[in-house]
This record gives sequence, C-alpha cells and structure tokens, in this order.
Amino acid sequence: MEQYLQFFVDYKQKNWLEWLATAKFVVNNKKYSATKISLFIADYGREMRMGVDIMRKEKVEKVMKLVERMKKVQEEAGTALRKSQEKMKRQADRGKNKVKN
Repeated sequence: MEQYLQFFVDYKQKNWLEWLATAKFVVNNKKYSATKISLFIADYGREMRMGVDIMRKEKVEKVMKLVERMKKVQEEAGTALRKSQEKMKRQADRGKNKVKN
C-alpha cells in the first residue's frame, strides 16, 4: 500500500490520509498471479464495483447461495496457491540438485 501512496501523496506528505481508502481499494482489487483472483473475490465472493450506479436495481442474494459461491472461490484460490507452491518447490529443488552435482 505504501508504494501506491507514494505515487499520489504530495511532496510534503501531508495528504496521505486522503488517498488511503483509494490505495486500500486498489490493493484489494488487484488480481494476484498465484491465485488469479483479487482479495475482494476471496473475501466476499464477488468483485467490488468502482463507483455508484443509483439507477441499477440489484436483487439481494440468498445467504446460502453467497456462502456456496464464497467456498468455491476460496477452494479455487487454495488450489491455485498449492499449485504455485509446488511449482516453486520443484524449481528450488532443481536449483539444489544443480549445486550438488
């Protein structure tokens, strides 16, 4: 988050609080390479909207449907993380084997 704030805060660094919510939104909305999803999707099961559209009427999801969707997203994220970890381990093990030989 510090890196995002560095781009927008003025040179006297007095307006950082004004940018904090925006920086937090950007960090949470970023899709991570290991999981291929954002923190918003992992936490809430859906993307967060940028801005407000007061003319849009949305139906409220049933709680069980939301819970099922969130579980699925979290399972997919967990699977992606495990695959990423396994790939990194294989690469690290290959590096260790080269050093021994």
